[in-house]
Amino acid sequence: MQRELFPEIEPYESGLLPLDGVHTMYWEQSGNPTGTAALFLHGGPGAGAKPLHRRFFDPAAYRIVVFDQRGAGRSSPLGCLIDNTTPHLVADIERLRVHLGIERWVVFGGSWGSTLALAYAQAHPERVIALALRGIFLCRPSEIDWFLRGMDEIFPENWRAFSGFLPEHERGNLLANYHRRLTDADPSVHMPAARAWSLYEGACSTLLPNPETVKTFGEDVMALGLARIEAHYFSNDSFLTENQLLRGVDRIRHIPTHVVQGRYDMVCPIRSAQDLHEAWPEAHYTVVPDAGHNALEPGIRTALIAATEAFKTLR
Repeated sequence: MQRELFPEIEPYESGLLPLDGVHTMYWEQSGNPTGTAALFLHGGPGAGAKPLHRRFFDPAAYRIVVFDQRGAGRSSPLGCLIDNTTPHLVADIERLRVHLGIERWVVFGGSWGSTLALAYAQAHPERVIALALRGIFLCRPSEIDWFLRGMDEIFPENWRAFSGFLPEHERGNLLANYHRRLTDADPSVHMPAARAWSLYEGACSTLLPNPETVKTFGEDVMALGLARIEAHYFSNDSFLTENQLLRGVDRIRHIPTHVVQGRYDMVCPIRSAQDLHEAWPEAHYTVVPDAGHNALEPGIRTALIAATEAFKTLR
C-alpha cells in the first residue's frame, strides 16, 4: 500500500548556530518535543532542506530536526567553500546535537545525505539509534565519473545541454572547467554555470519527467549551493579516503538500518547500494522496482515512511 507524506507541519523552534568565524547554520525542530529525535540530512552536497522534509516523520512520535549544511540553503554564507569538507559537516552535526541537548537520534539521509549519514554514524556510532538511507552515494571516482559523463547513455539530451554549456575546447574536463566558473566571484559567470549544472541533475533525478522537480533545481539558492559545493566536493574526492564508507561498516553493523534504492536511479546507480548491501547484509535492503532517484517517487516515499514508522518507538 502506498503511503503519503505526513501532513504539513511548522517548526516549534528554529535558530542560527554560529559554527566558526565564517559559517552560521540554520536549524529547526518540529513535531513532538519529547518524541524520538530524528535528524534529516539533505542531499547535494549543497541542496539545502525543504519544508516537505519534515513530512517523512510522524509528528506525534518524532522530535524532527532539520538543518541546512554549511554553505547551503538558509545557512550562510551561501555557497561558501571555506572549511567546507565532510569532516566539518560531521563535526557540525555533533555540535547541533549537543546544542539541542539530544543524547541519540535516528539519522535519515538520501543521496549525499546517505553519504553524510554513513560518515557521521561511523564517527559517532554511540549517538545513532537507527539509519534510514536512500539513493546510496559512496563518493567513489566511478560514481562521480558516471554523474559527469555516464548519464549521457540514458539522458543524452540533458547531458548535451550540460556539456554544451561549456565551449567545445573545455569539454574534455567538465569538472575542472565548471568548477572554475562556479567559483568565479562574478554572478554573471557563476550563476549561468550553476543553473546548467543543477538543471542537469534535476532533469535526470526522476524515473519519468517531472517539470516541478526541474523547476526547483533551477531556483537561484538551490542551483548555486548545489552546483558550487558539489563541484568542490567532487574535485576533492568528497574529503573521504578510498572506500572509506564501505571499510567502516563494521563500526555500525549493529545499528538498525533500512536502505532504500530505486532500481532505475540514474544519479546514484544501484551498484553502490548493492555494494553496501553485500558489505552489510544485516541492513534491511529494499529495491523499489519502478523508481529513479527522487525521494518523492511513490515507491521510495512508501519505503522511507515504512522505515521511520519502524524506528519511531526506539530510543
